[in-house]
Amino acid sequence: MQWDRKPLLERALSGVNSNSADDRSTWFDFDLSTNYYDTVPDTGDTVVYYLEITNTTASLDGVEREVQLVNGTFPGPTIIANWGDTVIVHVTNNLGVVNGSSIHWHGIRQNYTNQNDGVASITQCPNAPGTTETYTWRATQYGSSWYHSHWALQAWNGVLGGIIINGPTSANYDEDLGNLFLNDWTHQTADQVYLLAEANGVPTLDNGLINGTNVYDDGGSRFEMTWVSGTKYLLRLVNGAVETHYKFMVDNHTMTVVAADFIPVEPYVTNFINIGMGQRYDVIIEANQSTADYWLRAIPQVACSDNDSADNIRGIVRYDSTSTSDPTTTGYTYTDACDDETSNLVPVLALDAESDTTEDDFAVTVAKSNNVFKWYMAGTSFVSDWANPTLQKVIEGNTTYSNSEHVIELDTADEWVYFIITTTQAVPHPIHLHGHDFYVLAQGTGTYTEGTTTLTTTNPPRRDTAMLPASGYLVIAFVTDNPGTWLMHCHIGWHAAEGFSIQLIERIDEISALTSADTLNSTCTAWDTFVTTSEIEQDDSGI
Repeated sequence: MQWDRKPLLERALSGVNSNSADDRSTWFDFDLSTNYYDTVPDTGDTVVYYLEITNTTASLDGVEREVQLVNGTFPGPTIIANWGDTVIVHVTNNLGVVNGSSIHWHGIRQNYTNQNDGVASITQCPNAPGTTETYTWRATQYGSSWYHSHWALQAWNGVLGGIIINGPTSANYDEDLGNLFLNDWTHQTADQVYLLAEANGVPTLDNGLINGTNVYDDGGSRFEMTWVSGTKYLLRLVNGAVETHYKFMVDNHTMTVVAADFIPVEPYVTNFINIGMGQRYDVIIEANQSTADYWLRAIPQVACSDNDSADNIRGIVRYDSTSTSDPTTTGYTYTDACDDETSNLVPVLALDAESDTTEDDFAVTVAKSNNVFKWYMAGTSFVSDWANPTLQKVIEGNTTYSNSEHVIELDTADEWVYFIITTTQAVPHPIHLHGHDFYVLAQGTGTYTEGTTTLTTTNPPRRDTAMLPASGYLVIAFVTDNPGTWLMHCHIGWHAAEGFSIQLIERIDEISALTSADTLNSTCTAWDTFVTTSEIEQDDSGI
């Protein structure tokens, strides 16, 4: 079955933006019913940001360690744009003599702009120290996300920040509080911990951070915010952790969930929310409790996360800004589990999945190779060469790929593709796809059986990151409507570095015309020059 989908139709804004606390469902003459896969507002506006990545030290939880930061902060500056804007970001790598970099705009579909996806070894060579890479993309959807390095483990040394695309919302709120990052944290660098993960499996992490801060022993400080009674607050939750699956809650308060990743959903009310690595949720919380102090909690789920501070990753919500007391409130009762929110998610823009034309099955396994752990999909542990990215191969007409590059070619335009991902391992995995929102057709524990396992095709949840349950299966579908070289991978940092990835080459005949060979080759030439004068060697999957 083919779906007739072309590059987005641009439609000029008209009238006055009536989006307000009384009605958040509209955006100029667009609203929640606008099909953002087909249509994008033509704002005529461009927002420009300058980011610099540097090495430094920081004591985010009171313990000093080496970090890599964007513009000197954790999280880095938030990229803010309106639905339909063009976004230009100049990223300078000032990390010094041993670090490349690349910045991925997580969840941004990069509609016909694959070259700007920012994935080392896939869409570009790494940015060499002392060079600047310019990324240009269109805000074709609205909601919340984040950017992060997609080179080695830099993201979890601090190279990350928020993305906010303003647009309509499926429930009303008074004040937008912006991104709220939930991160795990170690007192060694992520690279040092990775060596332990390779040798021994899942490591125990030291702590967690809420918007870049927390306490540890007698040091550090809590994240705090003050609420005004009667106000409805929008929080844009981002799980930026390397390996930790959280339950998020604010004691005594319920939350209304209004978006999952970049997809507005029918609002639902819950006491807490499950959020896996790479996932985002927009939630609205009303300040409707008595004047007091309340714990805000990010709770690692021990079923799949190991953290020495599991009960102490907390912030404080105050109704009285003069208070300095610790809260005495109690959290909601929950069952420890690395669940997804799939059964609760009903997209406001209702779209059905159609029958598959192409289907691939991927069994996920893990094994030790040369005394280090490697992850495999369909028997292949992924490795791609920094210095010879897939996109460069495509525009040079080199279509010979090694087994370890694990290329899936999707040549036909506008066809439905199903991926069936299964595992017998007792470990869940957040599966993230670049370049697309996918439809979640099935997700569960046990064995997937074709023809027996029920597939939900009527307005199923859509998103870009979903959980593969432990000892279970995940069935996803999307349409080949976006030419490019796209990565699909586990968003646990160690697993991606250890080979848990595949790449999709979509509509190869259209890619070269969408790519600036000069920009691509310039970045690779600078990288090659850097490599010849340094001692850097690739020792991971390349992404």
